[in-house]
Amino acid sequence: MANPSFFVGVIGNIIAMLLALSPVKTFWRILQNRSTEEFESLPYVCALLNSILWTYYGLTKSGEILVVTINAFIVIVETVYLIIFLVYASPRMKAKTALLVGLLDVGFPAAAILIIELLLQGEMKIDVLGFICAVLSIIMFGSPLVAMRTVVISKSVEYMPFLLSLFVALTGGIWTLYAVLVKDLFLAVPNGVGFLLGVAQLVVYAIFRKPNSSKRLPDGDDIEDEWQHQHLISASIPILQKIKS
Repeated sequence: MANPSFFVGVIGNIIAMLLALSPVKTFWRILQNRSTEEFESLPYVCALLNSILWTYYGLTKSGEILVVTINAFIVIVETVYLIIFLVYASPRMKAKTALLVGLLDVGFPAAAILIIELLLQGEMKIDVLGFICAVLSIIMFGSPLVAMRTVVISKSVEYMPFLLSLFVALTGGIWTLYAVLVKDLFLAVPNGVGFLLGVAQLVVYAIFRKPNSSKRLPDGDDIEDEWQHQHLISASIPILQKIKS
């Protein structure tokens, strides 16, 4: 009989995949308009970096195949996003994105993996790698705080979609449970933080669930696309992109 952690991990994979695919609407808009408009590539660059390192972590640590599957999937998805971005971005944004990809998605992980492989062995290798992944993930979880601040200021939840908040909480919660079952502190801490932030988003949503059309952001910014790209198991899930609706 399969270990309960396996079933929890499979559920976590499914939920995290749906969350990773949440920006599809954004990229469908880019394809239709043949322009990235004012979308930023940094969230996708950072998400790819985080997923690359979590995939390496899953391959390095025995028994973490479910961590590998979800993060390998996200690596593919983020790569597709960035390819589309590079095709349709302005020359200036293409250069910026190419530089970011070269530094963060190629140079940094390559250097980190090389140093870890050459200098560290056994449990020390896993601990150092897990620590790096956990720190990067926690840093990425800052964006929900920005979204919640926007909701509080505007007194409107139109800037924080309920379903997205729910999926953020579910993803963080299910992967925290998985981490507890497999006794993986490096997975538990960042996903626990993600779960708490997801719950906080739902609480804020409940408080301000009645939209107030009289208060909007001065420039009409669409926060939904700013923070929709969160990868809790990978980074998933926080990162901001500034766009105009």
